[in-house]
Amino acid sequence: MAPSLLDLAPVVPVVVLEDASDAVPLARALVAGGLPAIEVTLRTPVALDAIRAIAGEVPEAVVGAGTIITPDQVTETVAAGARFLVSPGWTDVLLAAMQASGVPFLPGVSTTSEVVTLLERGVTEMKFFPAEAAGGTAYLKSLAGPLPQARFCPTGGIGPANAPDYLALPNVACVGGTWMLPADAIAARDWGRVEALAREAAGLKTLRAQV
Repeated sequence: MAPSLLDLAPVVPVVVLEDASDAVPLARALVAGGLPAIEVTLRTPVALDAIRAIAGEVPEAVVGAGTIITPDQVTETVAAGARFLVSPGWTDVLLAAMQASGVPFLPGVSTTSEVVTLLERGVTEMKFFPAEAAGGTAYLKSLAGPLPQARFCPTGGIGPANAPDYLALPNVACVGGTWMLPADAIAARDWGRVEALAREAAGLKTLRAQV
């Protein structure tokens, strides 16, 4: 059985790219730092080109598409090479498209009812978003008792200071974040700095194992 997407690394970098030519060197830096699962968000016009480039030139990366909100985006990103899908929320129509895509997906949730509804439909792995605004670690901790079968990748407001608190929770497998991708480093194409920050983030796995 293939490992879960949530178990590839303790942190999933959430990438917003303005220039598709940055995609390959950025992905290589993240992989070298120990973060192979890379979520490229569909927030910019170059996102599909970036996913295509990473899928074609950085085979050791597991590139996915984020900010999926329509069935058409599911089709387009999988065709471009996305190996997983992440949505900020979900509807019946979007969930059906993601389930039919053939790749792993993380539908976004922020309420207990959404979690229960997804569990009812056989989905056990979810994105908790926006994590800090939706209740943070206290909220997730309160879900672990009644809904232990749900596993989460919290994203939104998470950085190096509070990531260990999330990763210490039994129902959190990994977190999503952007802190290893500072805007000035991307603008300067300082891939060495990105790799160093990625390595620090990947080191949170050691902390996860100790709790």
